[in-house]
Amino acid sequence: MESEILNLLPARLKEARRSQGLSLDAVAKLSGVSRSMVSQIERGESSPTIATLWNLTRALQVDFAGLLDDSNQADRVEVLRADQIPEIENRGEGCRIRILSPPEDAGKHELYDLRFSTGGKLDSKPHTRGAREHLTVVEGQVKVTSGSASELLRAGDNARYAADVPHCIEAIDGSARAFLVVQNA
Repeated sequence: MESEILNLLPARLKEARRSQGLSLDAVAKLSGVSRSMVSQIERGESSPTIATLWNLTRALQVDFAGLLDDSNQADRVEVLRADQIPEIENRGEGCRIRILSPPEDAGKHELYDLRFSTGGKLDSKPHTRGAREHLTVVEGQVKVTSGSASELLRAGDNARYAADVPHCIEAIDGSARAFLVVQNA
C-alpha cells in the first residue's frame, strides 16, 4: 500500500499542477519549495518530506487524500484557514497582500486582501494590455491613482480603473483595508 502511494504521488502532483495551468516556477513561488525539488518530486527522483508535501498541496489547493483519491470532488467545500492563505512579500511599503484567489486563476482573475499600515502603499507597474482593477475599501481611506487620474476612497467605496498603466493605492490618514480584483484581458 505504501509503495503504491509513493508510485502514484509524482504523477498526481504533476497532474494537479498541469490541470491548474501552473508552471514549475509558479508552484515553487506559491509553495516555497524550490523549482528543482518540485521537478524531482514530479519525476519520482525525490520523496517529499511531510512539510514539503504540505506546502505543495496547499499551493495546489488539494489535500493529500485528494491527490490519491479518484472519487467525485463535487460534494465538498474547500477551505483555506486564515493561517494557510498565501501572502506576497516584499511588494509595496507597509502593505500586506494576501492571495484569496486559487492558483489556477493567476494571470486571469485574481483576488487579493490588502492591509495597509499608516502611510502604506502599493505602487504597481503596468500589467498586461487591457488589464483592469476593481478595488473595494473595507476600512479607512485610500488614494487610488491610475495614470494621471486620482480619487480618494472611503470604506464602502468601489473604484474600477486601468491597470495597464502605472497605478498606486495608498493609505491616507491611518491604516486601511481593501479587496482588490485584478482582471487581465
